[in-house]
Amino acid sequence: MEEGSDLFACAQIVERGDPERFRTAMAGPVGARAVLFPLYAFNVEVARAPWVTAEPMIAEMRLQWWRDALDEIRRGGPVRRHEVVTPLAEALDAEACTTLDALIEARRADIERAPFDTADALWSYLAATGGGLMQVAARALGDGDGRCARYLGTATGLAAWLMAVPELEARAKLPLPDGRPEAVQTLALRGLETLAEARKLRGSVPRAARVALLPGAHAGMVLNRAMTVPERVKQGALRPSEAAQRFARLRAAVTGRF
Repeated sequence: MEEGSDLFACAQIVERGDPERFRTAMAGPVGARAVLFPLYAFNVEVARAPWVTAEPMIAEMRLQWWRDALDEIRRGGPVRRHEVVTPLAEALDAEACTTLDALIEARRADIERAPFDTADALWSYLAATGGGLMQVAARALGDGDGRCARYLGTATGLAAWLMAVPELEARAKLPLPDGRPEAVQTLALRGLETLAEARKLRGSVPRAARVALLPGAHAGMVLNRAMTVPERVKQGALRPSEAAQRFARLRAAVTGRF
């Protein structure tokens, strides 16, 4: 990864904007990083697009820019020159572009700051964002099934969403359709059930694609904490210690278990 290259620029974006995915990508082989860093940089840029401006129209335009870029990649013709889009075009096929387009569409929910009407609406958002991203990452590394990654990515998305509740509320976003402790427990239980489905399917993921699953290494710890003591969500006390995160990441990398 040469300094000044597009891949180096993507890695910097991920390191600043998504340190956990940066660490997990660095745990993979060099060839996998060439796929993961552009994809994760794309996700960072799309995820922050609704938050960098108070003007909904500008946020919509930013998201549309990325949709247009994906459309160029999908059609297989000339692709705009951009430090993320250019290497991303080397990693994606038409099916991946369709999945990521759904990810962008889901991110429009962040523009208005309105709460999700139901737990199912929040779940659809998490499946399209966290689930879609991990599915594309695993598929680009050889996972033709994708169900394990989709399930794990959705559960991981919920864990990240619950950890972000205090920050989202500080930004005037109402993150939970129902913030009562019993409702949080129900949501966390759904996440753990989805995680269990992913674990049933982990044997179907080729070894070369397992690095795409590493961001979900400590999702179970977070969701168990939320279910056991749901008050931790509002307190911002769900995140495991750095030591626990490192151990979970290492265990997942060595054994494939999450």
